[in-house]
Amino acid sequence: MSATISGIMEAMRNAWTDERLDDLAGRVDTGFARLEVRFDKFEARFDKLETRFDKLQHVLVQIAGGMVVAVLGMFVALVGLIATLH
Repeated sequence: MSATISGIMEAMRNAWTDERLDDLAGRVDTGFARLEVRFDKFEARFDKLETRFDKLQHVLVQIAGGMVVAVLGMFVALVGLIATLH
């Protein structure tokens, strides 16, 4: 009698495990699909952020270039002023 019950319990445990594993596999697949969508959105946001940083870098290079030209212009004007005083 106990061998029969043991066999039934073993069969029920195996069936339950297979069903649970199938359910888990489905939920894992669904979770990874949702995660992939979220990563795609995250990647799109980073692309936008990268574009903003590129624009900021361009503006900073322009400002730095303008400052170099201004300093050189002031230096040339100062040299010219000193040259005309002597």
